[in-house]
Amino acid sequence: MGAGEREGGMSKATLSAVVSVKDEDRQLADCLACLKFADEIVVLLDKCTDRSKEIALSFTNRVVEGNWDKESQRRNAGIAACTMDWVLEVDADERVSEALAQEIRATIDNTPFDWHEIPVDNYVGSRLVRHGWGASFGKAAYPGLFKRGVKLWKEARLHPPLDWNGKKGPMLKERLAHYVDRDLSDMLKRLNKYSSARALDLREQGGTWGGTWRNLIRFVSRFFKCYVMRRGYREGGYGLMIAICAGLYPLISHLKAKLEKD
Repeated sequence: MGAGEREGGMSKATLSAVVSVKDEDRQLADCLACLKFADEIVVLLDKCTDRSKEIALSFTNRVVEGNWDKESQRRNAGIAACTMDWVLEVDADERVSEALAQEIRATIDNTPFDWHEIPVDNYVGSRLVRHGWGASFGKAAYPGLFKRGVKLWKEARLHPPLDWNGKKGPMLKERLAHYVDRDLSDMLKRLNKYSSARALDLREQGGTWGGTWRNLIRFVSRFFKCYVMRRGYREGGYGLMIAICAGLYPLISHLKAKLEKD
């Protein structure tokens, strides 16, 4: 039975799953193995020097290779390579459960809407850390399921904003598993990587994300948002570390943009 057909000849919505990759051979196979329910798997390889291409080709012939400086460019290229009615956008460190796969297929067959958010379970190592994420340092949900043509990433190296031309539907119920960090040291490495990319964007835009005092205030407000409002305190030391990193992200990005040279 081909894509877009049911038993009895009834049509159904088709689905592309797209994964953007930069040297992810450690976990790419586990990610792609979870996406076989899609009608098409697209893997975008960004300057990969490891075994990512070999692994991708063992799952799909829809492999796009290139060299992109910004996350927005890479993600838009991946979406543009998709050919089905709907697109599921995931990262190599994310896993789609069988229950979520079933909900995604049922949703695209029946929804009157153009895009949906998917709730996320974030893991640090093997520890599920459900509370405290946000403020550009983690996601409790993300807009990962959408009709082709309704989602466009705006220009940015990291965390680009989105343009939509469709109608948002309700959030799905089943959760995506996101293995965001291997441990707390990995979390700090991510903070350094994120702030360096954001500093480059700020320099290109001719600013430094406000003055130092404004970013000190941001540190306090973001820490409070993650640790108190989003109940990071319930996660013990993990929640405290997430709140600290979320608060430091704009401050360190500002200082790098202001003080460091290319």
